Amino acid sequence: MVNYNHAKFTMSAGTAAQLPHGTRPEIAFVGRSNVGKSSLMNKLFNRKGLVKVSSKPGKTTTINFFALDDVDFVDLPGYGYARVNATEKQRWDNLMDGYFEGKRNLKLVVALVDIRHDASPLDAQMIGYLESLGHPYAIAFTKADKLSRSKGLVQAKNLREQLCVDESVKSVLVSSTAGTGIDELKQVIEDRLNF
Repeated sequence: MVNYNHAKFTMSAGTAAQLPHGTRPEIAFVGRSNVGKSSLMNKLFNRKGLVKVSSKPGKTTTINFFALDDVDFVDLPGYGYARVNATEKQRWDNLMDGYFEGKRNLKLVVALVDIRHDASPLDAQMIGYLESLGHPYAIAFTKADKLSRSKGLVQAKNLREQLCVDESVKSVLVSSTAGTGIDELKQVIEDRLNF
């Protein structure tokens, strides 16, 4: 079992060269800006402010590492926020490629998708990228408290179809506000860690 209460921030990387050698098992979190990634990670860790929640979408521009006993949880910068210049976008692309294409002990990527909207082309692109690299991933449909349970299940099915997700890929409806799906997501993570 992972003791989520033991989470502690260890480092940030702003360039691919700053990334640590990925020898420890890693669980990475990725999604569009404003999808609720930091809030979800704080809910998992049972801590309010450990993972910084940006006041503006797209403000997190580094890869942040959090250690939980023998596992690292990795907060990747949000994608899809347009108000950055070409130089900054290139740095972000290089950083993400450096992370995903480097030698890492990546056990699972949790791809966050806002359940209230249709899948964006960038969401589809990220899922395709993960599949092309062969990284195991699961989908967390965020903000599930904004829909009824029945509507949420229908929308999750629609989103899986839009993203062309294989039946073997796990997905969970989550809400960092209501706590919905948090235990289920923990189980998905621990299954990948073989706990």
